[in-house]
Amino acid sequence: MKKILVINGPNLNLLGLREPELYGARNFAALQAYIIDCAATLGVQVELFQSNHEGVIVDKIQAAYGVFDGILINPAAYTHTSVAILDALKAVAIPTAEVHLTDIATREDFRKFSFVSLYAQKTICGKGFDGYKEGLEFLAAL
Repeated sequence: MKKILVINGPNLNLLGLREPELYGARNFAALQAYIIDCAATLGVQVELFQSNHEGVIVDKIQAAYGVFDGILINPAAYTHTSVAILDALKAVAIPTAEVHLTDIATREDFRKFSFVSLYAQKTICGKGFDGYKEGLEFLAAL
């Protein structure tokens, strides 16, 4: 059974509260339940992880080496700023799919560039929770 690490970055724990007009009314617990259900349907094992701290995310990526077959990551605000997360993903060389609830290409200029996309084999934007399903499907099929 494939093992996929699902990483959610800063402020995703506030889903349902944070800008519901952009991110929707469903909360983070609903997202986690959705991911677990999708994984069960696909026959993959997932570990869910969320942090608001860049270094903790880097540590989690490094610890994934030799343990996980894929990483599904929503780096949130770190998408646009974190060379450290990019370098960690490149270092462990685990197949990676990047997901964003909103379409970052249609948002503020500073959100249009993703460091993570320089490594990720697939980037999924603007599909809400369904983007996580698409990312899991992609990683499960590798």
